[in-house]
Amino acid sequence: MLAELGQVGQFFEAGMMVCFGFSWPVDLAKLIRTRKTEGKSLAFMALVFTGYLSGIVAKLARAAHAGAWPEAVTMLYVLNLAMVGLDIGLYLCFRRAALQQAAGQAGRQA
Repeated sequence: MLAELGQVGQFFEAGMMVCFGFSWPVDLAKLIRTRKTEGKSLAFMALVFTGYLSGIVAKLARAAHAGAWPEAVTMLYVLNLAMVGLDIGLYLCFRRAALQQAAGQAGRQA
């Protein structure tokens, strides 16, 4: 009975991770297309990144304690972590470019 509940729990956890996972490629595509960082929060993305990293560490710790391989859903955590990391990297790159462009325009107007 408990093993079946564990499988059901893993199924719904995977569903949650897939739903979260679909939002990141959409966000990344918009960022790449527009190159605009307005409306994005670096602090929010850093918290989400930290949350996924914590989830991965928890999964690995549980697996090590049980002497087993990590659950398959752990790969969804890793995939989401990578997408958030890419989002942060692109944010920093595009934000820096926007600031440099704004500084250049301000210098020409002076």
